[in-house]
Amino acid sequence: MASADSENRPPEAIPQAVKIIVAGGFGAGKTTLVASVSEITPLSTEEVMTEASYGVDDLGGVEEKTTTTVALDFGRITINSDIVLYLFGAPGQNRFWFMWDELAEGALGAVVLADTRRLHTCFHAVDFFERRGVPFVVAVNRFDASVDYRQEEVREALDISDDVPIVMADARERDSCKEVLVELVTHVIQGRSPVMSG
Repeated sequence: MASADSENRPPEAIPQAVKIIVAGGFGAGKTTLVASVSEITPLSTEEVMTEASYGVDDLGGVEEKTTTTVALDFGRITINSDIVLYLFGAPGQNRFWFMWDELAEGALGAVVLADTRRLHTCFHAVDFFERRGVPFVVAVNRFDASVDYRQEEVREALDISDDVPIVMADARERDSCKEVLVELVTHVIQGRSPVMSG
């Protein structure tokens, strides 16, 4: 039998599940970002690259890369008692792009991870989310030895509008990744807020 205290207590709210896609070019750091920020052990489908991928995957600029995502990465981070973000890292190679439509289904927004050593590799992700009207932010992953471009230069190179946030990030650092996600959620909320008439 329930006590009087438990009967008077409001029911515990179930956190709203929010789906976020982490996309970008091959080797941009998507798996690293998901692993850095996830509060659970992330599910990863990283596989050792074989000779079959050479000549198929563009390794220019990431010659040291030895593994690749063949399906998706999955992680979770609780923002507060009301919101839990579920992160889905999309595979970067063009031979796996056919999976993106299903991964993006029901997504609130996306993070496009950009590698300034190979900026062209995130063009597909930018185009994909623009065409589907999915709000996104561009997170410039600061690799060692990468050129430190200004935000305006990245915006011009990617040909994205002024309302798309660009953030400098380090996919290896949890706090940096959290800032990227906060920027995305803020961007989505602002995009859904009615314009105030003054």
